[in-house]
Amino acid sequence: MVTFPTVRPRRLRNNKIIRDLIAQTSINVSQLVLPIFVKENINEPEKIESMPEIFRYPPNDYLTKFVQQAYELGIRSFILFGIPSYKDDFASSAYAKDGIIQKSLGLLRQTFGDKILLIADECTDEYISHGHCGVVINKNGKAIIDNDESLEVHARIALSQAEAGADIIAPSSMMDGVVGAIRKKLDENGYRDISIMSYSVKYASTFYSPFRDAAYSKPAFGDRRGYQMDPRNSFEALKEAELDIEEGADILMVKPAHTYLDVIRIVKDNFPYYPLAAYHVSGEYSMIKAAAINGWIDERTAVLEITTAIKRAGADIIITYFAPKIAEWLKEGVPF
Repeated sequence: MVTFPTVRPRRLRNNKIIRDLIAQTSINVSQLVLPIFVKENINEPEKIESMPEIFRYPPNDYLTKFVQQAYELGIRSFILFGIPSYKDDFASSAYAKDGIIQKSLGLLRQTFGDKILLIADECTDEYISHGHCGVVINKNGKAIIDNDESLEVHARIALSQAEAGADIIAPSSMMDGVVGAIRKKLDENGYRDISIMSYSVKYASTFYSPFRDAAYSKPAFGDRRGYQMDPRNSFEALKEAELDIEEGADILMVKPAHTYLDVIRIVKDNFPYYPLAAYHVSGEYSMIKAAAINGWIDERTAVLEITTAIKRAGADIIITYFAPKIAEWLKEGVPF
């Protein structure tokens, strides 16, 4: 009888050099996207209490210095979220030529040229009086989000962002047909080369709460479960992603990220030829920060482990508030 040598997987874990040599997953700083909150009518950064170490920035030198610091760490991609000085029932501040996103895009494009990639989150929730992701109408005495009425507003916002200098438009409303409406509007106005990164698979999640605090975007009534996805459903993500692809999406997204690793894997396995982004959202960020502040976990190790898990699940792009710290830690060496 033939006997085989004892198999000892631990031989390939003996030291860090060996572990790095055979590592199957790695994080690349070029694939990180840093979210930034920009706010009108402030002159210096504002703390966000529910998101430690994260600030709202004015569209001035404070914003450009923050982006410059991130750039020096190797970060090249940024997604902007605007906080306007006024809101109305049609989110008009979202598509105003002098709106907060438009001013911020213009400032950053003028300062950095093509050295950075600018992504504009496209939605109405921060700009509309009731905080929902579409236009509200009254039907039989009940306030509802009118999907089709909302599409023209979203397309108009996207066009204004493209005109202001965005490289990528990121529609986050989860309105049916929004990608198609935006693609049509951009193409008709000479912006065929502007990409769309759709929030294709966006769940109705409690982990958005700190973001809503940061952007003052909590709904005035009801919730968003009527248009965002049910956390109990995973394969529904394939339908949402496929529809966005058919409408012209260039990049897909799953949101949240580390609490939906299974969904990231399902989407990537079924649409391998499309870049997939995963958004490590505000609540996921704040949980880690709270635990680290209290000394319950090591922040660096936890963040790198979770970010690696998101990449391992299939994400090509990771949108994360931890991007600057990850960039710093990667230069020092991953502690695995």
